[in-house]
Amino acid sequence: MGKITNKISVLLLVGMAISCKTPEVTWKLAWQDEFDQTNGFDTMVWSKIPRGTPDWKNYMSDYDGLYGVSDGRLILRGRANDVLPDDTARFLTGGIYTKDKKLFEHGRMEIRARLFGATGAWPAVWMLPQGKGWPEGGEIDIMERLNDEGFAYQTVHTHYTYTLGVKDPPAGSTAPIDKDDYNIYAVEIGPDSLQFFINDVHSFTYPRIETEHEGQFPFGSPSYLLLDMQLGGSWVGAVDPDDLPVEMWVDWVRWYECN
Repeated sequence: MGKITNKISVLLLVGMAISCKTPEVTWKLAWQDEFDQTNGFDTMVWSKIPRGTPDWKNYMSDYDGLYGVSDGRLILRGRANDVLPDDTARFLTGGIYTKDKKLFEHGRMEIRARLFGATGAWPAVWMLPQGKGWPEGGEIDIMERLNDEGFAYQTVHTHYTYTLGVKDPPAGSTAPIDKDDYNIYAVEIGPDSLQFFINDVHSFTYPRIETEHEGQFPFGSPSYLLLDMQLGGSWVGAVDPDDLPVEMWVDWVRWYECN
């Protein structure tokens, strides 16, 4: 299909995208975590993310000092490794996810979080499909922020966008954030589009389109949420140990479904 036809399809689907912000349909809160527990995060919902080979997992650790729940907020830390002599990793990072415990399909995901800056800091809030490979299953980056930048990235990764490298429709955008306070990051997952927001301001839409290429819109299957305070990697660059420790605070997570 030619680019002109693709663009027409994009415009039509954006106009038809399901939204619960109409008089007939509203969002209904289906689940939330306010992080108001007194003994850490809820292990019936969340697990610590294990270390792995991708950049974002290089320094993941279950060290308790990377995790905290205080004053109604989840605290995730990145720090220099001067506490685990048997661990050869230079840095340690904390992250949690709902994998194998709580999954989400169609609805609106909102996260209220405050990000603290550091050279090499890479906090992220995102979603991955349960039991599917990457990037075929799709990745939804609700928020990524590098270093101390005054904006956040919101991105989609699929076989279509990543492996094939097709850039029509655009698979990402940036939007400003308040560097010194909390911001609300959101995505609405519909059968024909992903709609992204920061502080209730629409940032961009990734629609389903008609195309001869495979894997353009794999979203809507059961997926889990990840919250992590990442450090370093080929995208964000080197970490400055003098800027550490660095934290990400999460005030709450809320999941809405169409009522």
